[in-house]
Amino acid sequence: MKVGIIGGSGLYNLKELEKVEKVQLDTPFGKPSSDFLTGEVHNIPVIFIPRHGLGHVLLPTEIPFRANIWGLKKLGVTHLILVGAVGSLKEEIIPGHMVFPDQFIDLTRHRISTFFGNGVVAHVQFGDPVCSKLSEKMVNAANAVGATIHLGGTYICMEGPAFSSRAESMLYRSWSADVIGMTNAQEAKLAREAEIAFASIALATDYDCWHISESEVNVEDIIKVMHENVETARRIIVETLRNLPPDFPNSQQDALKFALITEKSKIPQKTRSDLDLLLSKYLD
Repeated sequence: MKVGIIGGSGLYNLKELEKVEKVQLDTPFGKPSSDFLTGEVHNIPVIFIPRHGLGHVLLPTEIPFRANIWGLKKLGVTHLILVGAVGSLKEEIIPGHMVFPDQFIDLTRHRISTFFGNGVVAHVQFGDPVCSKLSEKMVNAANAVGATIHLGGTYICMEGPAFSSRAESMLYRSWSADVIGMTNAQEAKLAREAEIAFASIALATDYDCWHISESEVNVEDIIKVMHENVETARRIIVETLRNLPPDFPNSQQDALKFALITEKSKIPQKTRSDLDLLLSKYLD
């Protein structure tokens, strides 16, 4: 087992991380957001990458999602923890609370959310995006460190970078969605195609713009709440890793087994080479 973490640069200084090394990778899908940081926490191998790059230099639309996930897969990651800020769409999800979403609605428009194409077709199952066993471990860890949490919920993934209009925010609430963010949908879909089990910690930082008695969402408030909560997120991750057995199962290790449709002989050589990391066990 090897655990990947995708989060903000606030998690880059994970003080419990031992045997730390930086790893540079080029991928068939371009360069990742930054170097990967590798090490161990409680004897569990861990690999971290800040999704927006060091210094938060990438817009959500500019994040090289495929390169990030491919790189984690190349480095042996079997389980993935996502950490990120979200807006709350529910009165009871108060800024500062932690949400563990289990469903996603992808409203992005300008991103590639698959490794496939260029001569190979695959359709993975995505009815239950989150690994319930990993999420359960994370929820137990959150309770142990005293975080205020919400188990389950629907994450709306919007394109950004602008926040929602009030009409959009009210529409999402009418769908009974719980939180809104800009990154998890692509990471979730690509993790499934890479046969990596994942779960997410969504850090509520604001009420988007639907809440008439709260000020409209702004970056200053988001950063303030994030700084207050990144330490809690770090403690949840460390506690999760402390309680993961070395043989913790990967629920998605065969996610591509029945997903490929293209005849092996029809897959172009370059595409086959680019996707060898994902497809070799099914094509050899």
